[in-house]
Amino acid sequence: MDATLTQFRRRARISLALPALVLVYLFYAGWAFQLGDLAAKMRWDNAQILLGDFVSYKVHVIRDNRSGAITANIDGDARDAFATLPDWAGQVVDLGQGHVVTYLPDGARFDVPGYGTLTVMQGPEGLSVSGPQGALPDWVSASPAKVTIVTKAGRLNYIKARAEVWRYFPGWASFFFTLDTPWASKSWGQLAALAITEPRLDPAVSNLAAMADAFWHNRLWHHAEVFAAMGETVLMAFLGTVTAGIISLPLSFMAARNLMPFAPLRFALRRLFDFIRGTDALIWTLLLLRAFGPGPMTGALALVMTDTGAFGKLFSEALENIDGKQVEGIRSTGASPMQRARFGVLPQILPVFLSQLLYALESNTRSATLVGALVGGGIGLLLTQAIQTQKDWEDVAYYLLLIVLTVMAMDAVSGFLRRKLIRGE
Repeated sequence: MDATLTQFRRRARISLALPALVLVYLFYAGWAFQLGDLAAKMRWDNAQILLGDFVSYKVHVIRDNRSGAITANIDGDARDAFATLPDWAGQVVDLGQGHVVTYLPDGARFDVPGYGTLTVMQGPEGLSVSGPQGALPDWVSASPAKVTIVTKAGRLNYIKARAEVWRYFPGWASFFFTLDTPWASKSWGQLAALAITEPRLDPAVSNLAAMADAFWHNRLWHHAEVFAAMGETVLMAFLGTVTAGIISLPLSFMAARNLMPFAPLRFALRRLFDFIRGTDALIWTLLLLRAFGPGPMTGALALVMTDTGAFGKLFSEALENIDGKQVEGIRSTGASPMQRARFGVLPQILPVFLSQLLYALESNTRSATLVGALVGGGIGLLLTQAIQTQKDWEDVAYYLLLIVLTVMAMDAVSGFLRRKLIRGE
């Protein structure tokens, strides 16, 4: 009885000690990585703007302070300007929720509900801001050269040359058609009627073909270039995965203990696999980039290097676990070593090989994005460029969504192939 009680207490102490060790490790990790300082340095306002830009667009209403001309465009792109000002824009810009900006001859007035009126004036010594409550709030940034007022409804930027108001709208503007096309102002019902029954706007081209061309060659979203880059990324992953599989398959036979009696060769191949897969794909990418220069083929070679080591290890271990009785049955018929491998070994390990290849293809579709950012190819390059500009966050969201959808499609295709080739469904 005492021995049982002692054993019970020891197990209870162990069960309490393990969570305690985990908590100690988490506290240590938080201290080592200075998570407190990191949280203090985070700019939640920037994060909010970033997330908002992912799913919305801005209409810029710009007043030239020299000529007094007022124009409006989408996301500050003069190529996507409104032919006529929206009904809420003009000398008075209604941002909604009671927020109103009024352009003055030498300044601007911003009415903010719950706070009051902020007035920006341009004088000999530069810009100045006055408000109803003395000291300006933290959402107002003012200097003699520039004034910025940021509210939940919109934003006012004022410099000597121009005054600019931003108003946010949900969605991705001009994703299908830019404002300079005849399709931009049409509803979905009107577009369907134009595509099916309405007379052609251009006698030489059907309306449906013209719509498809306007979408595909959208000069703001560049759908043709984006889908071509995504195809290049998938091709990079496909070439890397399949080439690595072709190279590692014969090598794995020579690394399997039950198929290769010459131990030094097995040892050398196993260590080669360890070396290749022990070096990350990004390291191989940087090394091959110096050797072959930028390009998608360099990225494919980097994936070949990493996957050859992984496949070699996995394939050789699968070969060592085959049923030797089937091989002996083929041997008893007088079959050659190649015939024994073809009819006694491959049928057993082919489902494993295909499953691992298909999984690696899914994984490499994601990896090729990052590799492409380094070698200057595929969707990874476009994604990096969009992030570096720090203004085209809707493009970043578009590329990320396209990558996720492609990975999901690859997963569906690989699942279908598994059912057909492995399970025979």
